[in-house]
Amino acid sequence: VQLQASGGGLVQAGGSLRLSCAASGRTFSSYGMGWFRQAPGKERTFVAAINWRGGNIYYADSVKGRFTISRDNAKNMLYLQMNSLMPEDTAVYYCAATRVLGGTTIADSYGYWGQGTLVTVSS
Repeated sequence: VQLQASGGGLVQAGGSLRLSCAASGRTFSSYGMGWFRQAPGKERTFVAAINWRGGNIYYADSVKGRFTISRDNAKNMLYLQMNSLMPEDTAVYYCAATRVLGGTTIADSYGYWGQGTLVTVSS
């Protein structure tokens, strides 16, 4: 599966952005999906994950209550709605696909990655 992330940009603190991830191929529903982010000078970290049907969802503690992950298998799309953004959310955001259908928070479990989209939150 090939992934293409989009929707990043510059936003003020307290604002919102919606990231999208378009997946190629006809087997999108065969993958668990996730979002990860990498801030400047830091390692890539887990943000959110969703199982193949969208019934099981996981969030990093830092984004719980502010971010919402969702997927539309009919459209081969993954989304990340980000509200109440803070400067510490500034990072390149990556979507990723895993053969772990139930979803996972572990980056090494993801075999397919999009190119990343930059989110910058100004204070």
